[in-house]
Amino acid sequence: MQRDEFYKNYYLNFESLEVLIGNKSALDSTSFLGSVQSEDQVFKFLKGYGIDLEKPIEKAELFGNYQEALSFIRRYFLKEGNPEGLPYEIPLELLSITDISQLFLMSAGAFHDRSRLELSLWAGVVLKVMHTILHVDKDLRQNYFNHIQTQIFDRFYKYIHRDGQKLYIQSANKEQRVDLHEFQTKSKKTRESVVIKLLHKKENVAEELFDRIGIRFITKTKFDCLKLIKFLVENYLVLPHNVKPSRSHNSLIDLKMFKKKFFEAYKKVRKEGLDTKEADALYEEITIECLAKKAEKQSNEHTLKNYRAIHFTCRQLIKYTNPFFTQFNKLKNEAKNNPKDEFAKKILALDSSTVTKNLRFFYPFEIQITDIDSHQKNTAGEASHKEYKKAQVLSAMNRIFKPIISYYETHPQRSRS
Repeated sequence: MQRDEFYKNYYLNFESLEVLIGNKSALDSTSFLGSVQSEDQVFKFLKGYGIDLEKPIEKAELFGNYQEALSFIRRYFLKEGNPEGLPYEIPLELLSITDISQLFLMSAGAFHDRSRLELSLWAGVVLKVMHTILHVDKDLRQNYFNHIQTQIFDRFYKYIHRDGQKLYIQSANKEQRVDLHEFQTKSKKTRESVVIKLLHKKENVAEELFDRIGIRFITKTKFDCLKLIKFLVENYLVLPHNVKPSRSHNSLIDLKMFKKKFFEAYKKVRKEGLDTKEADALYEEITIECLAKKAEKQSNEHTLKNYRAIHFTCRQLIKYTNPFFTQFNKLKNEAKNNPKDEFAKKILALDSSTVTKNLRFFYPFEIQITDIDSHQKNTAGEASHKEYKKAQVLSAMNRIFKPIISYYETHPQRSRS
């Protein structure tokens, strides 16, 4: 064995190790392709990824992802599309690609020629965005999104009532009711919004987005927020067993403090026989006394410090019946009436055992609860949704472009501003 080959066997790629066992994301790697250096390795890399360049359709789809990634980068991360974007220009050589293999070879080019480091880093940025777009495209559940959304929202809609100017949620037996200021449903995120969110999440896979479907309740009072949670649980709209604990956040009420005061208030209500109005006033008073002093640490770093709300992620078992199966069975029954017809024979010979009749899977949705006073503060100033989105874009931009920003800081003469 030659010495170079011998040493190669002992060389470790620490970026790959850090991604696999060091809790690092591939999006934070300087070299997105790792040790991939040759055309043959590119082919094998893509084969392992699940894409076969020898299949024209797959190759064309990948080229489409490349073009979409370029447009996305221009629109969100560079000054030509975003005034707060980076003052760079995409290298012309990168824009002139006609075969998607060239992009991967550009990303690996710095291994052979350090003078091509700049182009290699740019190719890596494009590949990271392409990788994210691919995960969005290949999320199988998006094909059933309309069914998912309808099944989740319909369970809540039947409890929501409006009487003139009054909006409230009420149980079927009319024994439980919580007045609402507003009830909102968040439909499907835009494709670009999903890509941006994934680009700044460590878990860079579409399956890990938990807020594609959202429900927001805005109550009249702070104590009503807790009454509403009680309502949702007792009417089986929310099952604690299907809540994802790590996604539960409360920046509205100090629950430990409230728990201490609650039982004293509960005894007083029973002992003094307070009516509904008096009990609500008492509980609202102690709820305000127990407001969270500061927002607890959020899993989403873009949730700003003065944002006050309760939110948690539930899962619902979705049931989907494949309409093709029903139509196919109908066609098969018709074919049975003409057994001698050649076309009917072919239909009857078809194996339908592999056709999925019913699908059942859990899908996450987010519930947010806040009171009208907190909502008005949430939507003003730095906690506005617009600021939140800007922070997401900035975070994704700085993360994806970190190697290029660092390169231009050390090579200012190379900056394409």
